[in-house]
Amino acid sequence: MALIQETDYGTPARIAETLVTLEIDGKPVTVTRGTSVMRAAIEAGVQVPKLCATDNMEPFGSCRLCLVEIEGRRGTPASCTTPAEPGMKVHTQSPKLAKLRRGVMELYISDHPLDCLTCAANGDCELQDMAGVVGLREVRYGYEGKNHLKAGKDESNPYFTFEASKCIVCSRCVRACEEVQGTFALTIHGRGFDSKVASGPTNFLDSECVSCGACVQACPTATLMDKTVIAKGQPEHSVVTTCAYCGVGCSFKAEMQGGEVVRMMPYKDGKANHGHSCVKGRFAWGYATHKDRITKPMIRAKITDPWREVSWEEAINYAASEFKRIQAQYGRDSVGGITSSRCTNEETYLVQKLIRAAFGNNNVDTCARVCHSPTGYGLSSTFGTSAGTQDFDSVDQTDVIMVIGANPTDAHPVFASHMKRRLREGARLIVVDPRRIDLVKSAHVKADYHLPLRPGSNVAVMNALAHVIVTEGLANEPFVTERCDVQAFAQWREFIAEERNSPEATEAASGVPAADLRAAARLYATGGNAAIYYGLGVTEHSQGSTTVMAMANLAMLTGNIGRNGVGVNPLRGQNNVQGACDMGSFPHEFSGYRHVSNDAARLVFEEAWHVPLQNEPGLRISNMLDAACEGSFKGIYIEGEDILQSDPNTQHVTAGLAAMECVIVQDLFLNETATYAHVFFPGSSFLEKDGTFTNAERRISRVRKAVPPVAGKADWEITVAFSEALGYPMPYKHPSEIMDEIARLTPTFTGVSFDKIDELGSIQWPCNAKAPEGTPVMHIGGFVRGKGRFMITQFVPTDERTTGKFPLILTTGRILTQYNVGAQTARTENNVWHAEDVLEIHPFDAENRGIREGDRVSLTSRAGATTLHARISERMQPGVVYTTFHHGFTGANVVTTEFEDWATGCPEYKVTAVEVTLAKKMSEWQEHYLETRRQNTQILTGAAGD
Repeated sequence: MALIQETDYGTPARIAETLVTLEIDGKPVTVTRGTSVMRAAIEAGVQVPKLCATDNMEPFGSCRLCLVEIEGRRGTPASCTTPAEPGMKVHTQSPKLAKLRRGVMELYISDHPLDCLTCAANGDCELQDMAGVVGLREVRYGYEGKNHLKAGKDESNPYFTFEASKCIVCSRCVRACEEVQGTFALTIHGRGFDSKVASGPTNFLDSECVSCGACVQACPTATLMDKTVIAKGQPEHSVVTTCAYCGVGCSFKAEMQGGEVVRMMPYKDGKANHGHSCVKGRFAWGYATHKDRITKPMIRAKITDPWREVSWEEAINYAASEFKRIQAQYGRDSVGGITSSRCTNEETYLVQKLIRAAFGNNNVDTCARVCHSPTGYGLSSTFGTSAGTQDFDSVDQTDVIMVIGANPTDAHPVFASHMKRRLREGARLIVVDPRRIDLVKSAHVKADYHLPLRPGSNVAVMNALAHVIVTEGLANEPFVTERCDVQAFAQWREFIAEERNSPEATEAASGVPAADLRAAARLYATGGNAAIYYGLGVTEHSQGSTTVMAMANLAMLTGNIGRNGVGVNPLRGQNNVQGACDMGSFPHEFSGYRHVSNDAARLVFEEAWHVPLQNEPGLRISNMLDAACEGSFKGIYIEGEDILQSDPNTQHVTAGLAAMECVIVQDLFLNETATYAHVFFPGSSFLEKDGTFTNAERRISRVRKAVPPVAGKADWEITVAFSEALGYPMPYKHPSEIMDEIARLTPTFTGVSFDKIDELGSIQWPCNAKAPEGTPVMHIGGFVRGKGRFMITQFVPTDERTTGKFPLILTTGRILTQYNVGAQTARTENNVWHAEDVLEIHPFDAENRGIREGDRVSLTSRAGATTLHARISERMQPGVVYTTFHHGFTGANVVTTEFEDWATGCPEYKVTAVEVTLAKKMSEWQEHYLETRRQNTQILTGAAGD
């Protein structure tokens, strides 16, 4: 294997119907109109020297190295800023150009440290390369005069350094921060010789920099450099894989030295990220080699016993014997399992197959239950398929963006950068969120309308928007007539036109002024291509499924479905939530969303798996816990999930796990759930396995093994061994064979294979005979279900109400630098930015309670209590408080309750009645957490077995 070198064409590609032909160094070249001379030359295989130019940013023309001569024109124009024109005759090499380029390079080198042999960028430095390309052999200007060689070094950022003495002020880092990331954290201070890159008033860490790595990637010298490269040296080979954090699904090159990862570089050919990244994917991969990794299987008879390290064979045989015993004693349905949205499609498919075929029941569920299960139900009911409608690039053609219950800049930052670029180009923005997220107003982005609804009133707001469109005659009647169920529409239109759904009538429930609702509705209906992007602020409610259907109604009503620039798009939280759903992880569905009661579908699986299958849905996660407390559910196999920390009502989860006789946890670390485990299978990180992930746009991308599994087995191999110990053979030799089986049994995956993904880069399902290369945009020309179906979406207030004892509403969300329950990011330097969860509280509510900035406060609900520090913030409206759930010590879900979505059982995380008071001591949960950490530390150091 070699280091993958991607061609840098200097300037972005241009899309145009018109072609132009020119001549470069005597060679005819045809390109699209608007293409730069530089790019035209590089596409033709002619290399033009450059330093300030790179192909993910607009041309800048400052370095003066890319000069060319054009017959019939005076001077030596910069090829990066000169568009190709028909009939042009360009010369990239001549004695005159050589002399000019050497002179320019000589000036750069005269104010640059000549420490190339010991420089961290040696071998990967464009300045060094260009000095060789232009033939620079001497520097006439000495170091006696004024220079920047003693400029300081900024090492404040935990992941990269900024060494000002090596900066050539090419502005690539500044432009990357503006054009690619959209944060505008960097600038050029001063003029002429005094020009320098500035990150803020002090340093990178204290600036607005979000550590996405775009500036480091853009830097042509060692000025901005990964600390891992400084410490370990340059990589020598690379493996293209897919990030294991959020649902954007960014492609990365894992750049290696032997068997060690040196850095993760975003892959330019990645269809989801186009060479961009965020702080998590770019830098926060160190958890894979963290000292807390469990590398040996462990078992114990009781959870009060110390763990005992055993061989893989003993651990697997013990787990199988326990499950056999439990089923013999309590019945076939007394065990079940949970698949992981962090694992690959192939691994997830195997776990649900294990449960249905080896356990003999349908007691399988996944973390999607507690996040996006309403997406599946709502979109399936209206459109006929359980996934988002667009690819990410569709946003480039959107005129009106509506963001509901999502915080893309924190939870999906790479797509957020893409979205912000479109907003800077002129797209309009509507934000529907109880909190003033960054998109409401940030650098060069401002929402046209922010609708700060009260938590729990999503349906009322969506109905009010639809009411305005219907009653003001703004509906796309031809689209509805042609593409939708006319009878269902007539019934819905009569319902939505009722006065109770008007903005004026819903204002009391939602808190959103009627005038703003009407204006936002008119913009969405008449502003051109309109697209909806939403997150867990939609789904994690008692009416989550209803809100998804209401958004689908809105899209159909205005004809904003079935083409580029429109659609209804869930922003999936974890890397493979979509894939976990696709693979049949719900108790009522096989892969491809076919109900277990469907005789024809079930027969397909029975014939392939050679076992009879149950035709009734099994238990959901919450049902398993209920049954455990009642005494009928005794064993659970949990792959890659920490339900004790991530699921609602922690006390109930604890009681359910404690009541079981065999809990098997398969994970990287001893998580909170493992406190109640009897068997621990050490899992593998994304760097240690082969397979695929499916992102929020239905894009199936390859995960490729960069290093061997530290515990000796990849997750799929563990499941295979467990199944075979139970007596059900799974004779797979490679994950590609598992995908081949998925493709045979799942209509939307018929054309998917590892070979095809390798050929195309990625594939968006459906991929079959009708769409052999996949489907970027769904429902073109018709809905999957035939006619789009409008659903009645009556607003029903949640049963979770504020009271005198609990007068505030708690809602939760995510932050940029941490991920989910912190199992990965909390074991990285990302803790520098977010070391603990804090409670955001409005100044009015804080003053009434005598709370000041930084006070430790008690957050209490009828379900439980925890403590955390207060942050006084006007991001929240009075009466609403907010926190994240990334740190186990906080235990935010100790306070969340049992209320859930009426259709899917998705917990209502976003609405919990609470009270906030000054705290006198830590909560019982936190005392328990600290004790668990102490015990785990003993286990990891071997003290528990002494």
